[in-house]
Amino acid sequence: MAEVGLLPFAHVALQVSRAVLPRYRTRFSKHQFTQPQLLAILCLMRYEDWTFREAEVRLGEHRELRQRLGLVSVPDFTTLYRFLERLDDQIIDRAVGETVRRLRGTRRKGRRRARVAVDATGLAQGAVSTFFVRRMHHHGQKPLPWRHWLKWVIVADVDQQFLLSQMARRGPWNDCGNLPAVVAAASEQTRIGLVLADAEFDSERNHTYIRRDLGALSVIPAKRGKKNWRIHGVRAEMRRAFPRKIYRRRALVESIFSSVKRKLSARAPGRSLRMQTRQALLLGLSFNLYRLKHRYLFFRMSTEPDGFRPLRRRANIIFVVSTPLDTCNPHES
Repeated sequence: MAEVGLLPFAHVALQVSRAVLPRYRTRFSKHQFTQPQLLAILCLMRYEDWTFREAEVRLGEHRELRQRLGLVSVPDFTTLYRFLERLDDQIIDRAVGETVRRLRGTRRKGRRRARVAVDATGLAQGAVSTFFVRRMHHHGQKPLPWRHWLKWVIVADVDQQFLLSQMARRGPWNDCGNLPAVVAAASEQTRIGLVLADAEFDSERNHTYIRRDLGALSVIPAKRGKKNWRIHGVRAEMRRAFPRKIYRRRALVESIFSSVKRKLSARAPGRSLRMQTRQALLLGLSFNLYRLKHRYLFFRMSTEPDGFRPLRRRANIIFVVSTPLDTCNPHES
C-alpha cells in the first residue's frame, strides 16, 4: 500500500481498537503499550504485509506514525508476537462488528435488508505467495509442493462491499457445512434479506436455514450430478427456474477477494495453525478498516459515537483529503 494511506489507516484502526479493547489487560500489566495500540499495529502489519521485525523497523523510522498511534517508544517484535498469541478470536469479531457499525452508520427501521454473498478462497500459509512459488519452481499448472492451505470463508455485503463475518481453517475441506455458522454471525450485524452463494454451498439444509430461520431469500445453484439424481424442495426449484439476474450480484464478492489479495495480502503467515487463522481474521478486519479509511478521507468524524457527519461544502472535502489528520482530535497516549 502507498505510504500516504498509513496515517489515516492508523487513525481508524486505533479508534476501532479502543472501542473493543480496554487499555490494559490487567492492573498489573506494564503500562508501556496499550492493548488498542498493539491491535492497531497488528492491523497495520496486515495492511502493509509487514513481518513482525519489519513492523518494528518501520515504526522506528516513521515518527508521524508513532505520534498517530500515541507511541512513546517502539514495541519489540516479540511484544507484538506475544500479543497476537494472547489475542482472542472473539476480539477480532467484535472489531469487525464495530467497523460494520461505523460503515453502515445509524440505521432506520424502514431501511432495506442487506444483500449478502458467501464465498471462500485459499490463503498461502508460508511467507511467499503462490505466484512466487510457481515462478521459482516452474510448476506452471502442476500441483503445488504443499498439500494444505488456509481456507477463508466470508460473508460480505455486496452493495456496500465490506465483510460482515468470517471464519478460517485448514483446507481442503467442504464449504457446505459452514454456511449456517458464518451467516448466523453476519445476521447479528445486520438484517439479511438475500443470501447468494455458489454451488459449493448447495444443500437443502442451507436453503431451509436461510428461508425458515432467517426469513431471507436464498439463491444457490444446484450442483450438477448424475442424470439419475433426483433433487427436491428448494433445490429442485433452483434447477427448474434459476433467478440468474439476481444471482449476478454474487460476483461482487469475488472483487472483494481480488482487492484483498492485490492491495493487502494473499497469505496468512504463521508457524502454527492457530497463528495462521488469526492472521486470516486480521486480514478481514484490515480490509474493513481499509474501507473505513476511505470513508474517513471524505467524511469528517463526528464526536458522537454513531458514525460520521458528511461535509456539505466541496472546499471542506478538498481540505480533508489533502490534510485528513488535521481535522481529528489528538489521541490519548
